Amino acid sequence: MRRRVGILGGMGPEATILIMQKVLAAVHADDDADHVPLIVDQNPQVPSRIKHLIEGTGSDPAPILADMARRLAAGGAEAVAMPCNTAHHYAPAIRAAVDVPFLDMIELSADRAAQLTGAGGSVGILASPAVQKVGLFDGPLTKRGLTPIYPDSEAAGHMLSAIRLIKAEGPCLAAREILRAVSADLASRGAGVQMIACTEFSLIADAAAGAATVFDTLDCLVEEIVRFSGATPISAPRHLS
Repeated sequence: MRRRVGILGGMGPEATILIMQKVLAAVHADDDADHVPLIVDQNPQVPSRIKHLIEGTGSDPAPILADMARRLAAGGAEAVAMPCNTAHHYAPAIRAAVDVPFLDMIELSADRAAQLTGAGGSVGILASPAVQKVGLFDGPLTKRGLTPIYPDSEAAGHMLSAIRLIKAEGPCLAAREILRAVSADLASRGAGVQMIACTEFSLIADAAAGAATVFDTLDCLVEEIVRFSGATPISAPRHLS
């Protein structure tokens, strides 16, 4: 039997569908029963993290996320996971709401960064400006002897525009060009390892600069979901077209 994982979704909806596809593709399966059982709360009504953290005008998402976690646990989830980097700022409220484990994408990704760079390395952060504002990765990376490198203020504004474009239009060319340019700039500033740290950008992860070693935080979470569930990981996940 596989252990069931609950997904706090809707931030954004396409990223939630993407993680479900990635989990499916990451499992070696001969039959339906070999796959990971998921309970998904696809809730696009979670208050905007951008409005709350950057603009200071929106409602606090924490109570809604806590309620979602409680519903998932009541529905049989044995762990919960959230495919949104910025929303991990509210992880304490989620952990306090349920007794099941919270699969922490931030800590998992910091571990991956340390594996790729080694102590003393620098890591480029391709994310919403809210991630830098709240220092979401700063503590976990510093604890592992790593230094985060963020886009400058102008580029951060472009990144926010790209996120809004993807939410409105999907993984469009304009957003891809922004991500590629910012990734190339981070590489020129010494960020030879970079993380895709916004699940909107997970939809266009291949647009990051070829000069850098780039990994997607969403993939780190997928691996942990598969591990927790007890499913057998596939050595080479199927391509998602």
